[in-house]
Amino acid sequence: MIVVTGATGRTGRRVTELLLAKGEKVRAVGRDTKKLAPLVQLGAEPFVAKVEDVESMTIGFGGASAAYLVLPEDISQADLRAHQERVSDSYAAAISKAHVPFVVNLSSMGAQHAKGTGPIVGLHNQEQKLDRVAGLNVLHLRAAYFMDNLFMSIAPLRSTGTLPGGLNADTPMPWIATQDIGAYAATRLAACDFSSSSIQELHGPRDISMKEAASIVGNAIGKPGLEYVQLPSATREPALLEMGLPETTAKLIIEMWDGANAGLMVPRETRSARNTTTTTLETFVARVFAPAYLQMP
Repeated sequence: MIVVTGATGRTGRRVTELLLAKGEKVRAVGRDTKKLAPLVQLGAEPFVAKVEDVESMTIGFGGASAAYLVLPEDISQADLRAHQERVSDSYAAAISKAHVPFVVNLSSMGAQHAKGTGPIVGLHNQEQKLDRVAGLNVLHLRAAYFMDNLFMSIAPLRSTGTLPGGLNADTPMPWIATQDIGAYAATRLAACDFSSSSIQELHGPRDISMKEAASIVGNAIGKPGLEYVQLPSATREPALLEMGLPETTAKLIIEMWDGANAGLMVPRETRSARNTTTTTLETFVARVFAPAYLQMP
C-alpha cells in the first residue's frame, strides 16, 4: 500500500493515477470526499483526514510500504507558517508511529536555507524533521518553479494587460510542470530505490526568464508582445492583498521573491538527464494555461 497525501492536488493526483495504472494499491488522503471520488473510481482507497492531526494520520499511514508527502500551501490560513509547522510535525510523528519505511517528500529548490525564502522555509523544516525519523528512507524532491503558478496571474493579467510579479524580469530560472513532478515521484515510489536521506532536484527542460515566459504566454493567448512587469517594492504587498491573500501570507510571498532575486533558489545540481523533465513551458501554456485563460469570462 502506498499512501498519497494531497491526492486531489496537482502532483498528488498525478502520483495516484500513475501508481494505480501500474497496479499499485493506493490510499488517497484528502479533506473532501467528493474530490476524492474520481480517484476512488480508478481504484484508490479514500482516506479523509486533516493532515495536522497526528492520530488520524498515523491511522492513514498504517500498513503503508511507502508514502508521498505534500506540505499544503493553504493560503486561507491566517498564519501559513504556523500551519506548515503543525502539518510537518504531524507527518514526522505519524510516519514514525506507523513505521513507514519509504517516503518521497515534495520539497523545493532553496529548501537548503533555514530562512529568507518565505514558505519554502516550511519545506526546509519538513526535510529536517523527516531526516530525524529513525530508520526512515526519505527522498526529498527539490523541484523548480511551478509552471502552474501562472494561474495566479490570470486575474491581474486580465485587469492590467501585463504579466506582473515580484521576480527579476531577465534572470533565467528552471521551470517545471507539476505533472512531471508527479510522474517522477510515482516512479520512485513504485521502485523504493533510495536509502537513508537523499535529495533529487528536478529542473524542468530549460531555464526561462519571466520576460521570456510573458512572451510565451502572450503568443498563446493572442496577445503577442505581452510584457512582464516587475512590481515595485511599494506596490507588491497591496497587489497581493487585493488578490485576497492574508497579510502574513503576502509578506511570505514577498520574502520568497526577494530570496529568489538574491540567488537563494538557484539549482545546486548541474543540469543532467537525471534531473531534466520533458514538458516545455510552450507545451504547458498551449495545452493547459491558454485554454483555461481563454474559457474564463
